[in-house]
Amino acid sequence: MTETAYAPVDADAELEAIRQVVATVAHAQSNELVEEFLDQFRADAIWTTGHGKRLFGREAIAEFTAQVLPGATRNGSATYEVEHVLFIRPDVAAVKLRQRYFDTAGELSGEGSPMYVMAKENGRWLLTANQNTPVQNH
Repeated sequence: MTETAYAPVDADAELEAIRQVVATVAHAQSNELVEEFLDQFRADAIWTTGHGKRLFGREAIAEFTAQVLPGATRNGSATYEVEHVLFIRPDVAAVKLRQRYFDTAGELSGEGSPMYVMAKENGRWLLTANQNTPVQNH
């Protein structure tokens, strides 16, 4: 689950804090809570959507999110599972996720493979450089 060469002193606590950010992202998206979602980002964060739209800074992420998040769950929902965490430094982590999309009947309709690079600032992990990648079923 994690690489330990650069892990923080209390890796278990940091992993739990990272999982909590991911859980908050999932909660915000499933409940269409734009502000809760945006609160997880650093001000200068980078976000690349699953369709390749590149967003630079929380303001651009906010503008995009305000357009797409309201009403996003009318066609289904998504789950997020932390698959792997690589501590680049004790305060920087690459977080690989498994994202699963379900239609309104609860059937699996697709998957994603997001990568979140998170930085810990003022005692809080924040989304910093992020890419949402769809999984192509061949």
